[in-house]
Amino acid sequence: MKRIYYLPVLLCIPFYYSCKSPATKNNVATLGDTIPVQIVKLDRQYGSTPIALSGQFTTDDEVMLSFKTGGIINSVLVKDGDAVKKGQLLATLNLTEINAQMQQAKLNLEKATRDHQRSRNLYADSVATLEQLQNSKTALQIAEQQLDLVRFNRKYSEIRAEKDGYVLKKMADVGQQIASGSPVLQTNGAHAGKWLLKVGLSDQEWAVIQVNDPAKIETSALPGQFLDGTVIRKSEGIDAATGTFTAYISLSGSKPTAVASGMFGKASIKPSLKSKMNADWKVPYEALLDGDGTEGYVFITNDNKTARKVKVTVRGIEDHMVNISDGLQNAAALIISGSAYLTDNSPIKIQSPKTAAKL
Repeated sequence: MKRIYYLPVLLCIPFYYSCKSPATKNNVATLGDTIPVQIVKLDRQYGSTPIALSGQFTTDDEVMLSFKTGGIINSVLVKDGDAVKKGQLLATLNLTEINAQMQQAKLNLEKATRDHQRSRNLYADSVATLEQLQNSKTALQIAEQQLDLVRFNRKYSEIRAEKDGYVLKKMADVGQQIASGSPVLQTNGAHAGKWLLKVGLSDQEWAVIQVNDPAKIETSALPGQFLDGTVIRKSEGIDAATGTFTAYISLSGSKPTAVASGMFGKASIKPSLKSKMNADWKVPYEALLDGDGTEGYVFITNDNKTARKVKVTVRGIEDHMVNISDGLQNAAALIISGSAYLTDNSPIKIQSPKTAAKL
């Protein structure tokens, strides 16, 4: 039977632990060391960050076209998307009724003309009184006005284009009974290239954005392209349907070929008015951690000895800088290097204080 000697093994155990202990002590010491970082001082900038908005393309002259009188639609000569010229006939009513009214008005005018002439002759012969002459003249004038009224209704029993543009929507068809003033066609003057982006504004955005502020516009129909624009007006009251104010951005240059009424667009407006609402901190992109849409984290320090991890709100990214709108109100300096090795309340050492610059 083979004998096993345990004594050499037992003697090796102290030597094994004596070799392990220094490494463990060194590891603990490393965790307690301060981490070298670089910082920059924080300074909030007012009115320097563009305001991002969204809306729909439209024109300044969209109009609902309708008939002056009600009746049966006789013809609709255009369809959605058709280009139209100023004065072009677009739709007509069945004119049987209006033509009969016009004929009656003409006959009534002829009778009133004869009656007035007869009254003048009788008055000249001292047979008719002055009152009879005046009454006949009034009847003649009324008949003339009635004929003018029927002619006016006859003229607007057809729809003609007010200007060069496009048919946006056809809302009635041939044979349909339609009431006076009910929309038949929706058109605009987009043929002239006067496109606008209509955007909604919050109370604060309305207070900051001013007429003539420049804007950059983009749409998914023109990927990678930016259109220049200018704010031409803003509403003075809230839209009851949306609960927001409205601003109109006019597109500069010629009409884009890929823009249509109702198309969605995004605008970035550079406000000229400085406001606390539009005050941001600009921080290097590398300083932002765990960025997720409009939120992220950064490390700050207020005593140059301890790092603090704070949550921030991201407004946008511009020129490789992140615009922070909230979260840095109580921060003195931002840590821009060494963040990967930091945790909340980590001890830090300022590596190069001379390189700190104002943001």
